[in-house]
Amino acid sequence: MLDAARDCVLAVGVRRTTLTDVARRAGVSRMTIYRRWPDVRTLVGDLMTREWIAVAVGAMPDAAGTPVRARIVDGLVAGVAEFRAHPLFHKILDVDPELLLPYVLDRRGASQDALLGLITTALAEGHEDGSVRRVHTDLQARSLLLVVQSFALSLRTMTDEGDPHLSDTAFLGELRTLLERTLTP
Repeated sequence: MLDAARDCVLAVGVRRTTLTDVARRAGVSRMTIYRRWPDVRTLVGDLMTREWIAVAVGAMPDAAGTPVRARIVDGLVAGVAEFRAHPLFHKILDVDPELLLPYVLDRRGASQDALLGLITTALAEGHEDGSVRRVHTDLQARSLLLVVQSFALSLRTMTDEGDPHLSDTAFLGELRTLLERTLTP
């Protein structure tokens, strides 16, 4: 059903997607959808959580022989790049950007909580192996999420296609520097 919701949102955006459309695309009854999700926003919230966590997990490099700090930095930078390239993110940003505002201004969502869990675990490992500066782990994780979230959501407002020093690549390099310097003991 989440795949059907993804297809509907990519086709017409969140506001124009109905649970009836999702049920039809999934080949199930509307009541099947309503038993699990009371409305489209709740369904899309679960869809975003699935998609964003998959991006984060997929962006994390393999642990074999790499210091934890390097894995955290590489994973967060790659995660920002992959998140920004994700078609669902593009569709929401282009058609229904107000959907993201509560997660930026008012409250943490399930995706943010899951990302905090991943970051917190990695930071604790980095504290253990000495590759990450020791700070209160939750403070450090939340600060990192604020930084990468701002790059993911607002980067397009700062780039200038005509200036290679202000390109996506240049900003992702600067993000790498910021993360590396803040995490180095």
